[in-house]
Amino acid sequence: MVRKALVLAAGTLIATAFPAMAQQPLCTERSEVVNQLTSQYSEAPVAMGIANNGGVVEILSSQTGTSWTIILTMPNGVTCMIAAGENWESLPAMTSIDPPA
Repeated sequence: MVRKALVLAAGTLIATAFPAMAQQPLCTERSEVVNQLTSQYSEAPVAMGIANNGGVVEILSSQTGTSWTIILTMPNGVTCMIAAGENWESLPAMTSIDPPA
């Protein structure tokens, strides 16, 4: 029952563009979050980094870019969905942020 509620909450959260996310993010085990995003939205990790608080920030996106999600996994293993949206586009790596001379 809890798993069904989580799946429903995750789907609703992603579909509504997160107006309430600033109030209370959806958090659970990382494997549950990734499995849900993979099975329902065909998302897979495309980027990651370590946040100042020691958490791992991951961006997951569908191969076509139709959906994306940002998650944060804390050192204690709890993962929270931070943001989600549509039309993800990977940009080429920049060698410099300075304008050409």
